[in-house]
Amino acid sequence: MRPTLYGNRHAVSAGHYLAATAGNAILEAGGNAIDAGCCTGMALAVLHADEVCFSGVAPIIIRMANGEVVTIAGLGHWPMSLPADIFMAEHGGEIPIGVLRTVVPAAPDAWITALRDYGTMSFGDVAAAAIEYARDGFSVFQYLASALEHNAAQESHWPANAAIFMPGGRAPRLGERFVQTDLAATIQYMVDEEKAAAHIGREAGLEAARAAFYVGDIAGKIVAHMESEGGYLSRDDLANFRSQVRSPIQGRWRDFELFTCGPWCQGPTLIQSLLMMEKAGLDGLAQNSADYLHLLIEVIKCSFADREYYYGDPDFIDVPLERLHGDANIDAWLDRIDPDQAASDIPRPNGVNEPFDFPATEGPPDRDPDTSYLCAVDKWGNAFSATPSDGMWMTPVVPGTGLILSARGCQSRPDPSHPSGVGPGKRPRLTPNPAIALRDDGTVVPFGAPGGDAQVQSMLQVFLNIFHFGMDVQDAIDAPRVTSHNFPSSFSPYNYYPGYVGLERRIPDSVQRELERRGHRLDIHPDYTRNVAAVEVIVAEPKPGFLRAGADPRQPAYAIVR
Repeated sequence: MRPTLYGNRHAVSAGHYLAATAGNAILEAGGNAIDAGCCTGMALAVLHADEVCFSGVAPIIIRMANGEVVTIAGLGHWPMSLPADIFMAEHGGEIPIGVLRTVVPAAPDAWITALRDYGTMSFGDVAAAAIEYARDGFSVFQYLASALEHNAAQESHWPANAAIFMPGGRAPRLGERFVQTDLAATIQYMVDEEKAAAHIGREAGLEAARAAFYVGDIAGKIVAHMESEGGYLSRDDLANFRSQVRSPIQGRWRDFELFTCGPWCQGPTLIQSLLMMEKAGLDGLAQNSADYLHLLIEVIKCSFADREYYYGDPDFIDVPLERLHGDANIDAWLDRIDPDQAASDIPRPNGVNEPFDFPATEGPPDRDPDTSYLCAVDKWGNAFSATPSDGMWMTPVVPGTGLILSARGCQSRPDPSHPSGVGPGKRPRLTPNPAIALRDDGTVVPFGAPGGDAQVQSMLQVFLNIFHFGMDVQDAIDAPRVTSHNFPSSFSPYNYYPGYVGLERRIPDSVQRELERRGHRLDIHPDYTRNVAAVEVIVAEPKPGFLRAGADPRQPAYAIVR
């Protein structure tokens, strides 16, 4: 559908073409990949307002040209005053829609932290595009139009939401101008505070922009809103928050080191799944053959069973990643995979006696709430990978600000005894999970996707398409994909669809029939669908010295190279 783009200098790929344009402008102006990535991410919070919000989450991985690789969590924690048993004791084991699922908004701090430690530009420089798109508006694209229409009934319950997402009493339609005036003013206020402190120095200016949100007037409006709605987020929660900057989780695959964020997100399952696929044996398996897809689906079931049983905030629980990624666990899982029969329940992790107790949900599966993604590589060899998220559909707007606070509490379990259970100061287990792969020859590959539980699955398929099956970047992205649903969803109410596999219709009929024969329950999608996520990739190679970039046609994503 599209060609792979080749360039000599720099590249950016993002979930919306205007965001990619904004990031490219920063690179053209002399900014580095971190400056461009922060610009692109904040622009996506405006352009993908249905699935990204400025005050949401923004997990980031950065690889600097000097070899340093770091993660910036970009994920907030539960309010410190939240009773751990509130959802079990007062809400029947459910996390209701609204402010009770609010965690500390982390994205603004994450962008500013990245700029401060690894960027070169000011907050005002990189926020300018987001302000412009919010203030002047942009044309509603098909995906946004359908999302706004789908969520219209819910948004109508909150006047501040309806004012933005239902102007004139209805959702904006395809091709109409969508404006977010209050959000533009909020971001501009942060820029103005930075300018007022800039005479002290760049870092002081960035800190002033951060303080405007987490300590100053914006924080005051957020806390007043929380108090009026019965939420728990406090001034101290905001003022004391800082995104964790940590070393990544890494794993070796052939001549690559693969880097992900920690087990506070699902990222490490990508490493485990890749290691399992490799050890199972990929040679001789044709791309998207029944044997290959069956193996991939069964591997995902195993990795996600470990995710369900072990993953959570490592500041609160011990997540045994070394063991999970070790040969003994991988061999034990592979011994349990039947090459001729699909597992129709959630596999019990190795050494675990208690069965999972999740009631089946009537199928076919619903698509997960969504996200966006961006990556950038500059002329110096720095790389940036980020998966910003949170959207319009779960919580009220803070009046007068245009801000929707992170509702990622929906990815915690209501039972505080669960590894990813609710707890004051504890982070939910996040689905967004950017990645970067480094080859021994110096090749740098930032990649990622939106799509909830489909993210890791689609990232795995595209990565193998490129680096095992030898497909060029765009062809690897365009190729039809599958997603398993044989696990409880990461989102409240944790729907579970035993044996279900979502599959794009372009998978050959003979393969579909064989998968059904092996016991997979198929949910056939259109030829191209966001139900199987939407992957963006840049491959920066030292020889022959080109950057190759691609963007997924399943969303209005575009790549730009020079």
